[in-house]
Amino acid sequence: MNQLERRYLRLLRAYPADYRRARGAEIVGTYLDLASPDRRWPSLADAADLLRGGLRQRLRAAGAADLLPGVRLAAVLAFLTATSLAAAWSVLELRPPADLSLPAARPFVSLGIGAWIGWLLAAVGYALAPGRWARRAVALALLLTLGLVPAAPLVGLPRPPLFVLLPQIALGLVALGLPDALPAPLRAAPPVAVGVVALAGTNLHLLSPERFGGSYYISTAVPVLPVAAVALLAVALLLAAGFAVRTDHRGVWAALILLTPIGLLALQPLAGAMDGVGTTVAVWSELAATAVVIGVAGPALLPLAFALRRPTRSPRLTPR
Repeated sequence: MNQLERRYLRLLRAYPADYRRARGAEIVGTYLDLASPDRRWPSLADAADLLRGGLRQRLRAAGAADLLPGVRLAAVLAFLTATSLAAAWSVLELRPPADLSLPAARPFVSLGIGAWIGWLLAAVGYALAPGRWARRAVALALLLTLGLVPAAPLVGLPRPPLFVLLPQIALGLVALGLPDALPAPLRAAPPVAVGVVALAGTNLHLLSPERFGGSYYISTAVPVLPVAAVALLAVALLLAAGFAVRTDHRGVWAALILLTPIGLLALQPLAGAMDGVGTTVAVWSELAATAVVIGVAGPALLPLAFALRRPTRSPRLTPR
């Protein structure tokens, strides 16, 4: 046994033991046949392929073969929501505070414009070049959003409030699971949504400046984010019901994955409900406590769902 074969066998541990005994020699033999004679390490593509295959087989063994399709479905919905919100916030950024004594990242409201442009470019990029390059664009937009928190105090300029950034970050993390290939109409959905939101925003000049700026998103984001949460939840539940009719549970997994971003989108009303007063704009301590609860409870539902699923029979007869 040479070093390359030994290293492929180590990667094969990603598969369940029963599957390795039944198909391991065949899988490793195939990779060795395709490898060049002087290769000593598995290529990154081979390693990723083995790890993906192992995860897929372990999910099948756990009775959750439709989890990965659910991740991809959730990623598409999260990406569509994130880019639509970014378009809305970009329009808002064009409305500087009515009170010129307030700090602003002239000619925009805050530093948030950099992150929102990143999301808009990611939407266009996914329509033109789906796959890993699109995911890299999403990762860049996500990093720009995260970077607003430390950057704002360093440069002494305002940023969007955390209750706007947190759901955007959660949506971005889910969007990293975007599938490599989608039909062209679905790939075009994010830039189309961005265009519709931007077109609707052209009517902002009809509204008084006092409705925007000043408190940086407060007057707009507080009512808009819960509406986005309800819309995303409704779409996720409808898709879950539609797929479940065909005994396909990808929609259920997608809905479970999206519960955390949905909860963060509805952070303001949830925090107001938790304090028993139901205020429109919750205070910082209430928002922080509610965000922690959402951040813990949402992801905890996935292992709970795993535990409730009945394992399938041995995966040895399942083709790779």
